[in-house]
Amino acid sequence: MPLKSHSEPVAGEKGLVRALGVVGLAAGIVNITIGGGIFRLPAEVSGTLGAAAPLGYLVCAVAMAIIVLCIADAGSRVSLTGGPYAYVETAFGPFVGYLAGVVLWLLSTFAMAAVSTVFADNAGALLPVFALPIGRTLFFVLLFGFFGLVNVRGVSQGARLNNVATVAKILPLLLLAIVGWVGVRAENLVVTSWPDAPTLARTAIILTFAFSGIESALVPGGEVRDPSRTVPRSIFLAMGGITILYLLLQTVSRGILGDALSTATTAPLAEAAGAAMGSWARTLLLVGASVSMFGHAGGMMLALSRVLFALARDGFLPRQVAAVHPTYRTPHVAIMLQAAAATVLAATNTFERLAILANISVLLLYGACCVASWQLRRTGVQQGGTPFRVPAPTILPWLGVLVIAWMFTSIKPLEWVAILGALSVASLLYLATRSRRGVLRVPDAP
Repeated sequence: MPLKSHSEPVAGEKGLVRALGVVGLAAGIVNITIGGGIFRLPAEVSGTLGAAAPLGYLVCAVAMAIIVLCIADAGSRVSLTGGPYAYVETAFGPFVGYLAGVVLWLLSTFAMAAVSTVFADNAGALLPVFALPIGRTLFFVLLFGFFGLVNVRGVSQGARLNNVATVAKILPLLLLAIVGWVGVRAENLVVTSWPDAPTLARTAIILTFAFSGIESALVPGGEVRDPSRTVPRSIFLAMGGITILYLLLQTVSRGILGDALSTATTAPLAEAAGAAMGSWARTLLLVGASVSMFGHAGGMMLALSRVLFALARDGFLPRQVAAVHPTYRTPHVAIMLQAAAATVLAATNTFERLAILANISVLLLYGACCVASWQLRRTGVQQGGTPFRVPAPTILPWLGVLVIAWMFTSIKPLEWVAILGALSVASLLYLATRSRRGVLRVPDAP
């Protein structure tokens, strides 16, 4: 049977409002990408690569640039809600698309809950009531309940909140990246040894946690204005700025603290700011970290609830999950379901347990998006106007696959067993819902 056509809007998408523009979508990408990772990873990367740490960021940035070009191409061709799930489903059919959607939701929900546990730790240090088991659970209920209600009232409100949170957390980071140079010592930046390829590959995978997020921020595709122009412009505006900021933060922090950066695992950027500018700067960075994680939760709530909406729209979940609020025109059931899932995961797990498979899963998803970009271009799919023009379009997707395969060479066997087990369970769910999808199927285009 030929692949289902998506050249026309899916019926369930007609109730959604296209309210996200370039700035709103770019802010969403920045807000989700700069979550909790950059506030912790400089210490770990410095411990592995020393003064050569910027090389790890550059390798990861080059890999992400290749992948982002493919995602931008796919995103400019497919305007459905669901982001990478919709891209892969349109390119390869419902089963492969479904697996991409499951991986997207799982990895992002785990990351959302993981960052929120760190946020709860910070809150517990400031207000001891949140350090108690009951108080910690209450913290998650309040956090996710708040963002659930904000997003139910409209995608524009969620986007505006993302914009405010993005500015509030970027300013302290910019302060360290620019003013922190007054405390940099040149000898701390001297590279005494260069890393080998396996070490660099493992570090690049670790840094993927700090760069990932675009796959979640692009999920509300059915609510983006003029996607063929908005999606690529937002991606490059956000990712270019993020790469420059990360390089500056790593270099400045290493220049200030030297080898001591690798031992400042709790709050390396705050320690660097305090050493260079005083206790007020340390406090400001700690507050910025809390704002960042607050904004991360908001951005994830906006994006991941739309994955549930998309899965229900296509019959993989009960159709009630795809309901659109009659007044606010938002997928309110999916939003509140996402809030509940994140609350339970965060309240019952640790950061390490939640984050262990996130990076592997996101690289699998990125690989699928690279191949989907090639397939969508080959079959001439374009739903949102003139597609984004990608350089070397027949080579770039496969270059992205090769880069991801290289990064996978450092994955441990037990990590592969865990992710393949999750995909096997998802496949069984696909078979179990086959009869319901037969009833809900959108007819193939003539």
